[in-house]
Amino acid sequence: MTDRVSIGRVGKPHGLDGSFYVERPSLDDRWWKVGSRFRAGGEAVEVVGARRAQGRPVIKLDRTVVRGAPLEIERSELPPTEEDEYYAFQLLGLAVVEENGRALGTVADVIPGVANDVLEVTGGVLLPMIEDCIVRVDLDGGRIVVAAGFVPEARHEA
Repeated sequence: MTDRVSIGRVGKPHGLDGSFYVERPSLDDRWWKVGSRFRAGGEAVEVVGARRAQGRPVIKLDRTVVRGAPLEIERSELPPTEEDEYYAFQLLGLAVVEENGRALGTVADVIPGVANDVLEVTGGVLLPMIEDCIVRVDLDGGRIVVAAGFVPEARHEA
């Protein structure tokens, strides 16, 4: 397990001064303010310019970084979660099972959505992260229990 957590990625340029859009930005806006420090492409950086464009963070760093470079922080810099709260990265790799015990796969990604986030499970299964679907997230047990009926039974061809 890595000690770093993604807070975004260097996106397309914005203007001519070295600023860029942050792709898949953390919802924690403290990272997108002048003076914030984190790692970009593995190197320590500081935000020297910050604004929003089209509702998305646009930042300029104290050094040039390549497009696509990950923006990361140390896990220790994350605020603690409340009971029944978790960070999306903590869900990656967890087993996904229905209440009836049917194994569906493991979490491959958490896709941000407009109305709700979506769990992408290995094998292409997409599950909405809504109360009706997600019964229990058990980080210690390494699994997510979902309600039956969100994934059709596999069809067997004769």
